[in-house]
Amino acid sequence: MTLVRQMAEQDYRQDQERNRYARHVRPVNELVDRLSGGERGWMPQVAPAHGGVDAVVLSVLRDPGPMTQVGKGSGFLSIENDDPTAEQQCVAFAQVGLRAADITPWNAYPWYINRKPDAAQLEAGVQPLVQLLNILSSIKVVLLQGGDARDVWRRLTRKHPGSAEERHLVVIETYHPGRQALWSPDPQIRAQRRENRELAYQQTADAVHA
Repeated sequence: MTLVRQMAEQDYRQDQERNRYARHVRPVNELVDRLSGGERGWMPQVAPAHGGVDAVVLSVLRDPGPMTQVGKGSGFLSIENDDPTAEQQCVAFAQVGLRAADITPWNAYPWYINRKPDAAQLEAGVQPLVQLLNILSSIKVVLLQGGDARDVWRRLTRKHPGSAEERHLVVIETYHPGRQALWSPDPQIRAQRRENRELAYQQTADAVHA
């Protein structure tokens, strides 16, 4: 049975808070600390349940959601957050045999805005992503979920072509895991989008185990 939304449980959440600077996740969260604050505002850390520097998958979404906030949510990026998008990811990864520890989550625009980032913000998201990639030496796959994730990756590869090519990273693109990403008035299109997303998770797992 897949456990989802564990951040809703106080004991689990407190355990994540105590271990936010555990060895595997310390470099990532120290990067977040350096980037957080200032004119762009706050940025959530990555939950220590994730792989951090040991992760083999970098999962990129759009921007941190409301349940990453301190107080309202967990204060972390996590597929165990108490929201439908996190639950969708948790289940989808588990179905293809990937654990939270295999993954490090990130966002095209990593600061908290809770809306679609504009072009300037996506451009601002490039350098943090480059810095993160420099830390994540074990990454094999970059999973880009949604149009903004694809956009920031293309900006990165134009400015820093060696970031992916020299490391032979497998880059997989699919729809955002949120419910609205699959919406179409045509049920056949909805089914195609769902299949695309399922296939992307399977391809991610296959690339990890290749």
